[in-house]
Amino acid sequence: MSWFESFVLGLVQGLTEFLPISSSAHLRLTAAFAGWHDPGAAFTAITQIGTEAAVLIYFRKDIVRIVSAWFRSLTNRSMRGDHDAQMGWLVIVGSIPIGVLGVTFKDQIEGPFRDLRLIATTLIVMGIVLGIADRLAARDEAGGRHRAAKERKTLRELGVRDGLIFGFCQAMALIPGVSRSGATISGGLLMGYTREAAARYSFLLAIPAVLASGVFELKDAGEGHVSWGPTIFATFIAFGVGYAVIAWFMKFITTKSFMPFVIYRVLLGVLLFALVAAGVLSPHAGESAG
Repeated sequence: MSWFESFVLGLVQGLTEFLPISSSAHLRLTAAFAGWHDPGAAFTAITQIGTEAAVLIYFRKDIVRIVSAWFRSLTNRSMRGDHDAQMGWLVIVGSIPIGVLGVTFKDQIEGPFRDLRLIATTLIVMGIVLGIADRLAARDEAGGRHRAAKERKTLRELGVRDGLIFGFCQAMALIPGVSRSGATISGGLLMGYTREAAARYSFLLAIPAVLASGVFELKDAGEGHVSWGPTIFATFIAFGVGYAVIAWFMKFITTKSFMPFVIYRVLLGVLLFALVAAGVLSPHAGESAG
């Protein structure tokens, strides 16, 4: 991998990680369209450490408060009813599905799941799911002529059942094209949570999963499967761009619809199917190098 490729891929990672359009799909597609080799699941996982560092800094006050309360709740029974302490447990509970499924389907994630036809399918299907979830949320918020606006749930109403559902939604993002934020936010909206609550828990839930995945994949870099220099460079690029994107996105979702992302996902999926069908792109473009 050249330094220019690592710069472009780091930029793509930072731009797409927090938007509901799938960063892993865009890294894969960028390489395919440019005629580069597929950067691979290991490169994706390691560069995601950069974007998760942006989450750690952006949500640093929330994280310090949650971690502190969680540790205190281990020895102080009176703290176990504290919302922040409960959030600590709920992040752990919600991380279980992706941990189990990520290890179970590791070979598929690094191989068959990266087929461009599967990516096109997940882009379209999950785009439609996000669109439905967004419309339901908008209807609740706006109400109507014959119905009052419906109050949506906040994170104070999050329990173990919903936490696990969020977790299984996040695990769907193991398939490129699904989108970690898109799947978890869609799940949250369908369960009746506000846009801000769904997005906030989505980002907090991603921290242990992404950091664990990145550390796990570091062994591939040590074995020569990933170029250290370009990968680290891409990770720093992803961090800087990712921080700017998350700050913008958290403001965007408070007043705006997800429909622009829905339309983009569907159009990109259709275009990808058309290019593969026309023979312009191979379903396995760039996979030969690994």
